[in-house]
Amino acid sequence: MTIHPYLFVVAALVLSFTALSGDRAAAAEGKENPLATLRAGHPRLVALDADITRVRALIASDPVAREWHEDLRARASEVLAQPPVEYRLIGPRLLHVSREALQRIVGLSLLYRLDGDRAYADRAVNELMTICAFKDWHPPHFLDTAEMTHAAAIGYDWLYDLLTPAQRAIVKQAIVEKGIEPAMEFYKPNKSWAAGVYNWTQVCNGGITIGALAIADEEPALANTVLSYARRSIAKTFDEFEPDGAWLEGCGYWNYGTRYAVYFLAALQTALGTDLGFADHPGFALAGDFRVNLAGPTYRVFNFADGGEGIGRAGQMFWFADRYHKPLYAWFEASVPASPDSWALLWYVPGGNRPADLPLDKQFRRADVAVFRSAWEDPNAVFIGFKGGRNPAPHGHLDLGTFVLDALGQRWACDLGADDYNLPGYFGKQRWTYYRNSTAGHNTLTVNDQNQALDCQAPITAFSSSPDRAFAVADLSAAYPAAKRVQRGMALLQRRHVLVQDEIEAEKPVDVVWAMHTRAAVSLDGATATLTQNGKSLTARILSPEGAQFATASADPGPPQARNEGVTKLVMRMTSVSGEARLAILLTPDPAARAPALTPLAEWVKLAGQK
Repeated sequence: MTIHPYLFVVAALVLSFTALSGDRAAAAEGKENPLATLRAGHPRLVALDADITRVRALIASDPVAREWHEDLRARASEVLAQPPVEYRLIGPRLLHVSREALQRIVGLSLLYRLDGDRAYADRAVNELMTICAFKDWHPPHFLDTAEMTHAAAIGYDWLYDLLTPAQRAIVKQAIVEKGIEPAMEFYKPNKSWAAGVYNWTQVCNGGITIGALAIADEEPALANTVLSYARRSIAKTFDEFEPDGAWLEGCGYWNYGTRYAVYFLAALQTALGTDLGFADHPGFALAGDFRVNLAGPTYRVFNFADGGEGIGRAGQMFWFADRYHKPLYAWFEASVPASPDSWALLWYVPGGNRPADLPLDKQFRRADVAVFRSAWEDPNAVFIGFKGGRNPAPHGHLDLGTFVLDALGQRWACDLGADDYNLPGYFGKQRWTYYRNSTAGHNTLTVNDQNQALDCQAPITAFSSSPDRAFAVADLSAAYPAAKRVQRGMALLQRRHVLVQDEIEAEKPVDVVWAMHTRAAVSLDGATATLTQNGKSLTARILSPEGAQFATASADPGPPQARNEGVTKLVMRMTSVSGEARLAILLTPDPAARAPALTPLAEWVKLAGQK
């Protein structure tokens, strides 16, 4: 995962460090000398011996832990039959190698600590020595370096007693010369990720800090320097979760960033006895809400920005559940149909539960995202993800007003997600020429066949949740300079029917295209479209303007871009719109559903303000 620096806005913020209750003295001393409380010996990173004892007991008593343990053992057996990782770039990245090395070293080392099988340890040592022999850890794409430093640090710490003195010296030297010293080229001038507020800032600081803590007793001056820089650098990212846990880069990068933020916090806690107060940040304490709410009923996420629909595994959710006393997070993560990883097993918390009063609808104010659903724990539930937001957000697309829709166990309105990061200029000047990043490639309005304005924001101006009518309104006006006013309302009616209502005011005639991408087969009949997939159907009906008709368009931009095979673009076109116009489309699993009465979006906003 990557980002070009031009996509993020550097925030010059300063975070004061507040010690945890019970750790005040240690944290206060740590401000001047964070290594004063360094745990002696190894292991000291993330998983102490007491944690291993706890996991062993869970494996013996809990069926989920037992199943995940067996799954990790099966995958480890596959690794034992494969050669060690090799230094091989894909495009400008070594990242796939760094991640494979991390997964192997952590997984094999954890299994050795749990099971005592020396075969796992020997192979982990082999992988560790292999990456330490690489010519470098590819600092031009520093995520590669950070994740490889993380892998080496865990291997060094968890396998310390099995390494020979010569091997320890090799690993320590690699951590210093291939990890920490290249990081100083970013820390000292405070540039790129070191000055950022995006996922790179979390990943790079997390990986390098873990490397420094692994060798802190042997290189205290260097480790102190790293901690000083890292604390200032990563502090800004915790502010980004205010006020409600959302992450502007979307679900995939929420997972990547929070994972490394938790690695950072967990390593500080086990190595120093304090996380220096970072975990006390109120927005970060709510971060799990974003993952829970943006997952649809079949665990496809609302994947705005450079992200895919697949939910993946987020073992840090169990850490959140334990640290913040949120059984909801443990319930959710245990229910996710994704393969476990080592961190999920290590942090697993059994007995999570969904509160009976968990709201069906949720607004995330900083991200300007709203979600609505008809039920929890029903794979056939209706689910809507709706986005205003900011076009200049890291990894963002020109997608203000876009939405996804699930019902009857299917995703009907889909977001195509990211294209190939190795396309020319994908994170540069050509970014907005690619279909998946453009306005036309999303479920929103296109005006005069132009992309939305780059430097603009679409705030959600109204949000309301009631049993019969839940809705949100986003002001898209800044995204469309050719129009005077553009607003979109998204409503879930009777927890079954979806109303998408747009209002456009233009002083000069404009052409408008309403679009929705779907993997369903589409049958057209004037103002009605019937969508069918996997034996289920959904009806789309134009309620306004009178006389408008649906059409379909290609979603295939041609090579070298993704061809979007199996995707149809359902469109409704209006030409020469001037003055005020209203577009309203009803999406419903019930073809006989009565059309709702249409009211101006100003009335929606007024109604929300009265609640």
